[in-house]
Amino acid sequence: MNQAFAAAKEGVSVGVNLNAWDAIWSASPIVQLTLFCLVVMSVTCWAVIFAKKKQIDLLNAANGPFSDLFWKANSLDDIFDAIKDHPNSSLARLFKAGYLELRKIADSNLASHKEGAGPTTMLTGLDNLDRALRKTTDEELAGLESRLNVLATTGSTGPFIGLFGTVWGIMGAFQKIGATKVASLAVVAPGISEALIATAVGLAAAIPATVAYNHFVSRIRKMEIELTSFGADFLNIAKRNFFQG
Repeated sequence: MNQAFAAAKEGVSVGVNLNAWDAIWSASPIVQLTLFCLVVMSVTCWAVIFAKKKQIDLLNAANGPFSDLFWKANSLDDIFDAIKDHPNSSLARLFKAGYLELRKIADSNLASHKEGAGPTTMLTGLDNLDRALRKTTDEELAGLESRLNVLATTGSTGPFIGLFGTVWGIMGAFQKIGATKVASLAVVAPGISEALIATAVGLAAAIPATVAYNHFVSRIRKMEIELTSFGADFLNIAKRNFFQG
């Protein structure tokens, strides 16, 4: 009996001596596919995180000098002539859209006050400028928010995908118990191990994605306020200097 106990003990020791890689390679195809999907999602999220951080940092660095130029310049024409020196600034692109729309309004005489025409024509011209600024603001925000859905999707679904792998691994462990009729650690350890790995990988993919998503949303909201405020300032300057009535 002692020999049998020793053999059983040795068998258990050999059976449960699995590291993470052994557990992954010995996992069922369904669990391996789940882990592969989670790894792909995690790698994609990190690529989005680094690209989005670079994009936002570049915009912030470029908007500061252009904002200084805008408030120190003597005329809108001077700003437009220097806009080529600020290719990465979202404020510069917003100014360019407003400036070009303002020139179109001036060329079409919508901004000029004609005797007997009333204020309707002038308000139509001002509304065109407002729409051009809003459209460009929306386009800039859409560019900033692009690919954030990847982070949101991974953050919300990653734990559940990992949980699916966990449930599948535990099901496999119970099936082995039923097939062997032995509830020893050597029988259930591989299934439990792959199940816990699926949970860990799911959380490892979801947590950074959720944190990064909330961080970028916060920064984009600040940039939205900056763009909206700049558009309102530009519209007020144009209204005071180029629109009458």
